[in-house]
Amino acid sequence: MSRTLHLTGDPDADRLLSDDPLALLVGMLLDQQVAMEVAFAGPKKIADRLGGFDAHRIASHDPEKFAALCATPPAVHRFPGSMARRIQALCEYVVQHYDGDATALWTDGDPDGREVLRRLKALPGYGDQKARIFLALLGKQYGVRPEGWREAAGAYGEDGARRSIADVVDERTLNEVRSFKKAAKAAKKSG
Repeated sequence: MSRTLHLTGDPDADRLLSDDPLALLVGMLLDQQVAMEVAFAGPKKIADRLGGFDAHRIASHDPEKFAALCATPPAVHRFPGSMARRIQALCEYVVQHYDGDATALWTDGDPDGREVLRRLKALPGYGDQKARIFLALLGKQYGVRPEGWREAAGAYGEDGARRSIADVVDERTLNEVRSFKKAAKAAKKSG
């Protein structure tokens, strides 16, 4: 990895995201209907409550107990039950297809950017937009730059963009991304 991520405002949560690709994948999964930094702080809450962050362990955890763990205040997400199911489905997929190693998504077989995007889109809970944002995050901040990653990420891969979590490196860029999202939402409403 090329650097320490600064996505949550919590150094311990950011360290987990920097050190554990699965935690980063789960943070991206949680990034909907909550503030970005809240979503990406979710994996740290899970790790604290489980005593670690492991795809096999999360995937095999009793679903009711895992949902309760995600709902324990402060909850992992504003919809902890549905997100608990999505987190487990994502971890089950990573276990089944990549033996629990999230990095295999972008390293197995030396894939190009289009292939990494295809693999990300195949993940439970990842659609086209989420996959493109995550690919941009990998390229811009995680040091994962397969050939053609910027093109595959689309507008999210543009250098200097302030469109998504992929562009957040500090408080200033977080505010710039928020402003962009707010303007895009207003334009969508009026158009």
